[in-house]
Amino acid sequence: MDVLFYHLEHVRLEQILPTLLEKSLERGWRACVKAGGAEQLEIVDQMLWTYSREGFLPHGGARDGYPSLQPVYLTTEDDNPNGAEVLFLVGGAAMSDDAQYERVVYLFNGLDEEMLGLARANWKKFSDKGYEVTYWRQNDRGKWVKKA
Repeated sequence: MDVLFYHLEHVRLEQILPTLLEKSLERGWRACVKAGGAEQLEIVDQMLWTYSREGFLPHGGARDGYPSLQPVYLTTEDDNPNGAEVLFLVGGAAMSDDAQYERVVYLFNGLDEEMLGLARANWKKFSDKGYEVTYWRQNDRGKWVKKA
């Protein structure tokens, strides 16, 4: 499993998550977004409806029904009812030890010391399990650069 850490310093989650989800859907992947709590999940839900004037990202969660039909499933649990290939962890969410995904994308606010500490702990956890772990950070021009 590949695990990608995105260190958010110059952009907010609202600016990068929709782009990454769009890229996942373009690859034909289903996605699951796991948030660290109900409040964060609601923020993500609203963001995916309104982030663009041209459209929205099709998504839903447990309250919307038909989870297996959702291209992007939103949750705070360890479930994967849409058979997602990629898991996005936001707001300090953690991945269960038995989760089965091709890719995990861990997005964290690098300006928040608590989130930075959680990211470091998760980096160690994923590395110790032998996963292919990479670290991405924006340069001064806003381009994402692989740093580790």
